[in-house]
Order: sequence, then C-alpha cells, then structure tokens
Amino acid sequence: MATDEIPSVRVDDVPLDPAVDSAVLLDVREAEEWNVGHIPWAVHIPMGELLERLDEIPREREIVVVCRSGSRSAAVTAYLAQAGWPVRNLDGGMIDWAAAGRPMASATAAPPAVL
Repeated sequence: MATDEIPSVRVDDVPLDPAVDSAVLLDVREAEEWNVGHIPWAVHIPMGELLERLDEIPREREIVVVCRSGSRSAAVTAYLAQAGWPVRNLDGGMIDWAAAGRPMASATAAPPAVL
C-alpha cells in the first residue's frame, strides 16, 4: 500500500468525546513515549507487540492509529487495512495532537508532553 493510499484522518476531525465516537484510538508508541504523554482514552499497544496482541484490536469498530509523527502509525495502518480492519492513520500524530491543544494525560508526575 503506497503512502498516499493509506486512509487517514486529521487531528481536528477526531471527536473529543469517546462516548460519542465509536473509533478506537490505538497508540503504537513505545512505553516511554506513552508515559510522558498520551490521549487519555487511547489504547496502548506498542508497535513491536502488535502481532502478538492483534486479538485486542476490535474489528467491529473503526481504529485510528497514533504515533509521534504519523510514520509508524502509517505502517501499522497499512498492515491492519490489508488484514481487513476498518482503520485510519492520525496525520501528524501526537505532535499535531499536542500542537492543537487537544487533551493529553501523563503517567508521570510531570505535565503531559510529546517525546
């Protein structure tokens, strides 16, 4: 799947109310990145663990894949799309999410940030 064929969504088009939006936000960054700052309602499955944890990703809901900038998540999006998941890549990843002032959480005592 070519990069221009990867289904994607812009940060501004992702609803901020997970109760209303049925999409699952799947964060594929490493634990260190996740701990520093992540989307509060996202599901964390690091890219390196994806294949062994595929059964945790629902097939009946849209998946929006997130990483730092959108590169790793584009690769995961392409893989999941080819395997039949309804999936889109978050353009600009957490960098654009944070820049837009969207909600973030941290697993540390420090304010959330993007690593």
